[in-house]
Amino acid sequence: MIDIDYLASGPVRRAFIRFKRRLKSLPRDFASYMARLPGRAARAVKRIPDALAGYARIFARGDFFTRLSFLIMGAGCIRRRRFAKGLLYLAVQLVFWFYFLNSGIYYIAKLKNLGSNVQTEIWNEDKGIFEYTKGDNSMLVLLYGITALILLFVYLAIYLSNVRDAYNSERAARDGGHIPTLRDELYSLTNENFHKTLLFVPSLAVIIFTVLPLVFMVTIAFTNYDRFHMPPGNLFTWVGFENFRSLLGFGENKLLSSTFRGILGWTLVWALFATITNYTLGMILAILINKRGIKYKKFFRTIFVLTIAIPQFVSLMFMRILLSETGLVNVFLEQIGLISQPVRFLTDANLARITVIVVNMWVGIPYSMLITTGILLNIPEDLYEASRIDGASPVVQFTKITLPYVLFVTTPYLITQFVGNINNFNVIWFLSSGGPMSGDYYQGGKTDLLITWLYRITTGEQNYKLASVIGIATFVVSAAFSLLVYNRTASENKEGDFQ
Repeated sequence: MIDIDYLASGPVRRAFIRFKRRLKSLPRDFASYMARLPGRAARAVKRIPDALAGYARIFARGDFFTRLSFLIMGAGCIRRRRFAKGLLYLAVQLVFWFYFLNSGIYYIAKLKNLGSNVQTEIWNEDKGIFEYTKGDNSMLVLLYGITALILLFVYLAIYLSNVRDAYNSERAARDGGHIPTLRDELYSLTNENFHKTLLFVPSLAVIIFTVLPLVFMVTIAFTNYDRFHMPPGNLFTWVGFENFRSLLGFGENKLLSSTFRGILGWTLVWALFATITNYTLGMILAILINKRGIKYKKFFRTIFVLTIAIPQFVSLMFMRILLSETGLVNVFLEQIGLISQPVRFLTDANLARITVIVVNMWVGIPYSMLITTGILLNIPEDLYEASRIDGASPVVQFTKITLPYVLFVTTPYLITQFVGNINNFNVIWFLSSGGPMSGDYYQGGKTDLLITWLYRITTGEQNYKLASVIGIATFVVSAAFSLLVYNRTASENKEGDFQ
């Protein structure tokens, strides 16, 4: 459509055209973003020699104790009478090397093949029982090896900090400047560096409970870890990109790749409709309740919020019972003569997909209504008064004032809702359990999302390698959409400009 036709269109038509254009541009934007990644990676790699050259200059220009800090951590601090910090650096070095030489280097070396000694079963004639010889555990080898590598990188960061600290102390002493004591640095952690104090514990928790499990899960995707390779009885090992090839259709199991494409497509359709319906209807509901002249506004808001007060899984399981073939809905429809046989709300593929989208409105619209209500209450009334004086109709007021204001504020919320719906395990699993199951799918059902398919494969078939690959694919889809869409929104590009 040319620009003249666009300008001649109504507000609803314009919004549809803009949405259609952005939807079409997503693949091109994604390809452009991926094309820029190698360049960014190359620039990051080029910075490594510059950083190494910087430490080489420190070694060349530093005095004896600064150079000694490359070998013995804390030597430069001790030379400048910063004994407490110097001893802390030295303690870190001693503790790390004690751990690394005793077990860290062992598990890092084991990462090459994830263990070689298999646990064996031997019959003991004297005792009349089976005895087991101790073997390697591939899962523990992988976990401890990754932990050792993370600790190694943390140690390297502290080691480099020790070198920089020693050189900065030397320069301050040479130039007659102030050398901060341990008390000064502790005091700074309560003032200008207070953010470091507050973020230390959360950052440590993120590394332990998020980064480490995430790296472990990603590495599983490059192994053959499944029910046939369960340690310690059977070890698993590296297989490279074989699992990714199988999922993308380059392997022998074509059913697996076709299932992935089908479930991925449905996941995106589900996320799109679940997000749009909840957001649109929630906004309309908030506008109707907030409309001037409507009585009992608090009562109506409370009624709709009651769906949030009830635990979501309770509502979903109740709806599952109501919509079953012997449930109350089918029984009632049969008694009043509207149907002659039960409606297969959850057992027909197409109808089940429509059902989960509709039921999701019940549990999702109140959230959107509450968020939109808060925004509507903060839109200046002067804007509406001025527009009414200029002769603007309610439709024009909505398209020119209400909708832009609400979209500007809630765009990040929309993105998180879309990504959340991609991983919306509760609605699908408690309502339809991913069913109905299909022979066209590999261990999957017609309403399965990637996340529920992953759960089914993990718990039912114990195919951990495939589940890990699916998890990575889900992350790539979610991250790509979030980055591309958010960077193109007014919330990011015009932050602080909307008045």
